[in-house]
Amino acid sequence: MIGLVAVTAAGRRAAASVAEAWPEETRHYPRPVADALRQAWGECDQVVAFLAVGAAVRLVAPLLHDKHTDPGLVCVDEGRRHAVAVLGGHAGGANALTHRLSAVLGTEPVVTTATDATAVPGLDTLGWPVEGAVAAVTRAVLDGTPVRLASDATWPLPALPANVGEDGEMVLAVTDRELPLDGRTAVLRPPSLVLGVGSSRGVAAEEVLALVDAALAEAGLSPASVGVLATVDLKADEEGILEAARSRGWAVEVHPAAVLAEVEVPNPSAVVAAEVGTASVAEAAALVTAGSGAELLVHKQKSPMATVAVARRRPRGRLAVVGLGPGARDLLTPRAAEELARASVVVGLDQYLDQVRDLLRPGATVLASGLGDEEARARTAVEQAQLGHAVALIGSGDAGVYAMASPALDVAGDDIDVVGVPGITAALAASALLGAPLGHDTAYVSLSDLHTPWEAIERRLRACADGDFVVVFYNPRSRQRDWQLGTALEILLSRRPSTTPVGVVRNASRSDEAVIVSTLADLDPADVDMYSLVVVGSSNTRMVAGRMVTPRGYKWQR
Repeated sequence: MIGLVAVTAAGRRAAASVAEAWPEETRHYPRPVADALRQAWGECDQVVAFLAVGAAVRLVAPLLHDKHTDPGLVCVDEGRRHAVAVLGGHAGGANALTHRLSAVLGTEPVVTTATDATAVPGLDTLGWPVEGAVAAVTRAVLDGTPVRLASDATWPLPALPANVGEDGEMVLAVTDRELPLDGRTAVLRPPSLVLGVGSSRGVAAEEVLALVDAALAEAGLSPASVGVLATVDLKADEEGILEAARSRGWAVEVHPAAVLAEVEVPNPSAVVAAEVGTASVAEAAALVTAGSGAELLVHKQKSPMATVAVARRRPRGRLAVVGLGPGARDLLTPRAAEELARASVVVGLDQYLDQVRDLLRPGATVLASGLGDEEARARTAVEQAQLGHAVALIGSGDAGVYAMASPALDVAGDDIDVVGVPGITAALAASALLGAPLGHDTAYVSLSDLHTPWEAIERRLRACADGDFVVVFYNPRSRQRDWQLGTALEILLSRRPSTTPVGVVRNASRSDEAVIVSTLADLDPADVDMYSLVVVGSSNTRMVAGRMVTPRGYKWQR
């Protein structure tokens, strides 16, 4: 819940805008301001105060307790110029809230947390538990002091600066093992451990937790790396197991007994098989949830009414296929920018990478290549993800439209996580400049015969002509392919009026953007190149006030 505290009329108007945008997340606290801020502080996860920073600080100073439990505080000025993260930048989510507010109020986010200001990932922002000398190690990372990265495996973390590597007195450990904590070691706890739990009916949560804690301690494993508790579906309503999971914040997964019965385990039990239909619950459930390549670290341990086993899952790399849009920075989506900042490896065409290098974190590995060989780039991205990295594979427009998503997903298996990030396509950017040419059914056709035989392209063109589609031509003309566009226009001309509007947009949204509007009969293919997109209207497309318009209905109506 986000508390909104405003004093002035302008502040109340701004607060009302936020409440309208986020009606389920916000709660308004009316005057007097001191009481309002005090009440919001006690009831909300975050607070937006439409006050001067100094006034807000003086009012909340007596309320401060601990950065891990205090709400995040953001101040917005009277003119809606800035949203300032005052307290709880990371733990309280104030830094992220400033960016959300900018989308509603048009404010400029202001964050002073050192890691955010330098684009270095904060150790407490990665979504994993972190302990030990967090502040000291973070300071070393920021100062450029050598920090040794000691990781049990490659996890899909954001890029870390170049001073985080193989050597250093300060240590950043990424492990599920218990380590002695000192003044120079920070420990990130990956969600690598899966608990398998079985029980008799009516087991108490305290017994389950005592058995779990003892098993982890004996194996030298950290409870902070447990992410999931797994069991058989017959125990899906076992309150002692559910309460144990709730109390520790563990997700619960259940599996049918028939699935567990297929798992080879070191300690099967005929008694258990007779009762629940599988010779193993704890060991089998842990292995099934942990997935392919899992390692059983703790064999079945028993208490009077419970059993537990622990498996370690293999890290899964992450591949984000990111569409950068047509080129203008303000047409790059926020989600795309977030994925670029999240990646430790970025793969793409060199000219596209040049557009976004400033959005990459220091230390990111950039794998750039020239025009052509999209399949090789896709394979490289997938291979990097299979090694456990967080990878961003970039392309212009939308990565799924004549771009990198198809060749990448064609070779990506189920051993990595794949995220698609949509982008604004060249067709949409061109359409916005031309008017509304895509108002009805539209076909997209690439005129490049490098991967598709021309005979197939020509059949599709004739089908588009017969169907009276608006047609968008990608890859319309190059130095080596200089005749295909003319042939395509002739095919469409055979089925629709010579006066049919045609638009050509070159480098949409970029500094050298150019727009040509012509007709199907008069367009000169020589005015088109590989940086252009051609939009041919249907028989219903008209020019209205200099703009191409295709009506939403089949009949043109005035």
